[in-house]
Parts: sequence; C-alpha cells; structure tokens
Amino acid sequence: MPLIHECVVTTLTSEGQPHVAPLGLTEEGGYWIAAPFRPSTTLFNLSQNPKLTASFTDDARIFAALVTGKRSFPLTDVQDWPAPRLTVALAHAALEVERVEEDAVRPRFYCCVRRTESHRPFLGMNRARAAVLEAAILATRLDRLSREKIENEIAYLKIAVDKTAGDAEREAWEMVMQKIAAHFGKGAA
Repeated sequence: MPLIHECVVTTLTSEGQPHVAPLGLTEEGGYWIAAPFRPSTTLFNLSQNPKLTASFTDDARIFAALVTGKRSFPLTDVQDWPAPRLTVALAHAALEVERVEEDAVRPRFYCCVRRTESHRPFLGMNRARAAVLEAAILATRLDRLSREKIENEIAYLKIAVDKTAGDAEREAWEMVMQKIAAHFGKGAA
C-alpha cells in the first residue's frame, strides 16, 4: 500500500478564489497523487487550475470542521504561488499537476512537489488526533459504508479518544459524532 499524506488542500476556482478541502494525497513513484471523488469542487478546480497547496496540520478540529461543512479558515499567501495555505499549518507543499489519469469515480492528478516549507514545530504523535482523523474519513463515506462497519470502527476509535484526547481532540470528536448521528437519525454516537 502506498503512503497517504492526510492534509488540507487549497485549490483555486476559475475566478482564482481559494477552496479548502480535506484530502489524502498518495505518494507514489515520485508523485503526490490527488484523487478527489466525482463530483466535487476540488476535482473541478484541479481540472481548471493545475496548482494546489497542501497544508499539514495537527489540529484535529480542522478536519472535523471540514467534514461537517465549515470551509472558511484563515489563509496565508504563499510566496510566488497562486494557492494559499492554512494560516495554522505546521508546513505546506506547493504542488503542480503534471498529468491526469481519468477515472469514472476518482480521477488521479499526478502532482510534482515544487516546494515545501515548515512554519511551526511538530510536537509528536497523538492517538486521539489519529482517531478523530479516521472518524472524519468515515464521516465522508456514510453513504458508501454499512452502518455496522461505521459503528464498529467508531467504537474502537473512541478508546483512543477516551484515553489520550485533550480538549481540542474532544471538541473535534464531538463534531464528527454529531454528523454521524445526524446521518443515522439519532442522538450523538
């Protein structure tokens, strides 16, 4: 299995306006591959503008907010690059699409990394943050996965949240759980 960088990508509309979305970029054969699902704003933007920025963050609340519908975050311009980064990013990578493999479900945009920059230190791994990220990914697949699979995975992920979460991770977890509960038409999961 290839390495996947979970990040927040900024693409640009045809008018040059930024669009922020969570996306896993696959590292493979010297490329970082963006494979957004059809239909999506990210997919449309990449087909119109071949430059994007990947922001790397350890704030689980950003992923939770993105999968629950919030798209407005403070952005900072990147020198000599059209797509801005998240202001709170630990680091970012400027990516340019070199080629596209069409697919009916998830076209693959093969990107070259033009530059990476660090902005703040990364202070280590945290199981709760990883659990929130996994739960957020599940929340983007509520119509693709069975309820049983989602509930089983949430039950397992909750162990890490209960044992290792700080306030930020608990807040993020609750956002994602509310989205999942709303989808299944019940109180918080």
